[in-house]
Amino acid sequence: MSRFEIKGQYRGGLVGKTWLPFTKIVESQSEKNAREWVYSLMGSEHGLKRDLIKIDEVKAIE
Repeated sequence: MSRFEIKGQYRGGLVGKTWLPFTKIVESQSEKNAREWVYSLMGSEHGLKRDLIKIDEVKAIE
């Protein structure tokens, strides 16, 4: 398993009109699975759909 740092933005704020930054570190077998895991986490934590989440950078960390 590798660790990935994923940076991006999600639509949130009081009115839902601003993009707020986030950084997540997840363990996954591949970059693709790490992206899917972050979509799942952000959806469950903040009640967001995928179109309200933008992933800007995925980086493998040692």
